[in-house]
Amino acid sequence: VTAAGQGIGKATAITFHNEGAKVTATDINNETLADLNKEYPNISVKKLDSTNNGEIKSFVNDIDKIDILFNAVGFVHHGTILDCEEKDWDFSFDVNIKSMYFMCRAILPLMVKQNGGSIINVSSIASSLKGLPNRFVYGASKAAIIGLTKSIASDFVKQNIRCNSIAPGTVFSPSWQDRVNQSPDPVQAKKDFIARQPMGRL
Repeated sequence: VTAAGQGIGKATAITFHNEGAKVTATDINNETLADLNKEYPNISVKKLDSTNNGEIKSFVNDIDKIDILFNAVGFVHHGTILDCEEKDWDFSFDVNIKSMYFMCRAILPLMVKQNGGSIINVSSIASSLKGLPNRFVYGASKAAIIGLTKSIASDFVKQNIRCNSIAPGTVFSPSWQDRVNQSPDPVQAKKDFIARQPMGRL
């Protein structure tokens, strides 16, 4: 599980663990990984930058077998195309999609060798599924995840490898809370987020 130090990644790592899986949780943040490991000592933790192909290759060299790869790394850029500089575009695509390209490309040979596996990529409702205000490059990069996922699924189905993406709406998480806190009026920002949810809550 990538980005397993907090949010969706952490919740996923814990759920897999509770279902009896042998879990390796990776993240770029050593502190959040240490907190997870303290809470769940049976979850192995490993500092890993999913945008660094060299680190990923080294990490995969130590793996003999893998049944599931869960790609949860993500970054939310706020703004329209006019707010998105080239550096913002590059950073968002590196974090949101290139990381998954690196991880999938490194892990797939193991799954092919063992004739099976499952890859799960976290996309978003803000993607090719729906356009949301002020999510220009986030939506573009999350749409790319859906394309990557469908392509891998098609190419490797005969090797018993499944590749799926999930598309969450707004999820209460530390990164979401940080974005709300950075707004001019955090209380109103939270109300606005909730008002946009059809179910009336995060």
